[in-house]
Amino acid sequence: MTIAIGCDEAAFELKQALKQWLLDDGLAVEDFGTFDTQPVLYPDIAFAAAQSIVEGRNQRAVLLCGTGIGMAISANKVRGIRAAQCHDPYSAERARKSNDAQVITMGARVIGAELAKTILRAWLAADFEPARSGPKVARIREFEDNVARPYSPPDNPPAAIDKPEPKP
Repeated sequence: MTIAIGCDEAAFELKQALKQWLLDDGLAVEDFGTFDTQPVLYPDIAFAAAQSIVEGRNQRAVLLCGTGIGMAISANKVRGIRAAQCHDPYSAERARKSNDAQVITMGARVIGAELAKTILRAWLAADFEPARSGPKVARIREFEDNVARPYSPPDNPPAAIDKPEPKP
């Protein structure tokens, strides 16, 4: 299994620790950055890592920021991705079993490295349970495919709104 990993500057040290832990466990890792503690636009890192899953280069992704919230929101904007913010092993396990989440996000300002490893271990060990949760994930996919379309401006923009003249 190949794991994408990425972070913002707030989670750089946690990313480095988890990356080494994954490598030591025999997993291949593709690092999407950041590569230092300078401020970055974390959505770009989340988009790239999530897209690598859609393209089949990586099977799962670990995304880290201060809270894990921004990375989850960003990764979930990529069509076909289910990202779950997890700060405990049970949620991580359920993210895989119930939601087939390919992306886990965590917050470096919320949890430490040892807890992050425990959470990651639970998430990596869990498998999706399609017999139980398959219809729910299928419904998410159906909505995404049929309703949630990318925004594009209309061909005929609406007419300007006329406002009454102010009274003297």
